[in-house]
Amino acid sequence: MAYLLLLPTLVLLALVVGFPLVLSAWQSLTQSGGDIDPATGIIKQGDSFVGLQNYADAFSGAGAGAGFWNAFWNTTLFTVVGVSIETVLGVSMALIMARAMRSTGIVRASILVPWAIPTVVSALMWQLIFDANGIFNRVIHYQVLWTTEGWQAKAAVLVADIWKTAPYIGLLTLAGLQTIDDQVYEAATMDGANRWSTFWKITLPLVRPVLVVAVLFRLLDAMRMFDLPYVLLGRLESGQTLSMLASDAASKTNYGLASAYSMILFAYICLVAFVFIRVLGADVIGAQNKPAKRGGRSARAARRLRTTTEGSMA
Repeated sequence: MAYLLLLPTLVLLALVVGFPLVLSAWQSLTQSGGDIDPATGIIKQGDSFVGLQNYADAFSGAGAGAGFWNAFWNTTLFTVVGVSIETVLGVSMALIMARAMRSTGIVRASILVPWAIPTVVSALMWQLIFDANGIFNRVIHYQVLWTTEGWQAKAAVLVADIWKTAPYIGLLTLAGLQTIDDQVYEAATMDGANRWSTFWKITLPLVRPVLVVAVLFRLLDAMRMFDLPYVLLGRLESGQTLSMLASDAASKTNYGLASAYSMILFAYICLVAFVFIRVLGADVIGAQNKPAKRGGRSARAARRLRTTTEGSMA
């Protein structure tokens, strides 16, 4: 019965995910027509099988594959730096929203507004802010061409992306904070723990499962970044990502190379997700959410904190 109930979902996933994936994998091994047949001297029509040539061109940066490593390192930079800062800001936002007793709705709404704004609208807004005569240059009292080639273009993408997506991590972290029993904090206060010890010994360990999953989802989303740098910077090499590179190759009807870029990005995302889950133990399917006695984990955290506090006092 379980398999019968899951069958419609599995069929839908096979159609909208499985089939395009298999088609892209096959297309990455072909090349669009245009080669001259040496036997007849006539231009070939249709696609021709070239094996791993598209992947070799991408990794070697030869011919049409030029620009791959620039896009690869840009994607990695935006993902690592952006998600790291977003995690710190998101946790800070969650702590503020959880402790904001007065005007709670206003505080939460103001923090979540950037996440609600469409990405294209957000990119256009930041494009105006980062204009040569925009607000940002007036605030810092220095003339910087943010939307031109160079480090400043990468910084502009990071600032815009962090501003928009940090509330996402904050929202999910807030959901995890609201599951922590207040009695744990009361016990920690009675044991003489300060706020810093409480955060590291109670809050962070108990909210870790939710935070790890939130960071994982944000990592996967950042690695597929396309619309924000495309609208903000156009086709500048300083902001080009793997998704943009694949789109650019497809716009030039080089579908084989575009599919190769897409498959490389897919493999890169799968590798990062696998390592993240194995190293940090992200529970993305809820396998670890087994029924437990109320306050069991919280009580253990309180006992650990009490032991640490008593040892420091001794």
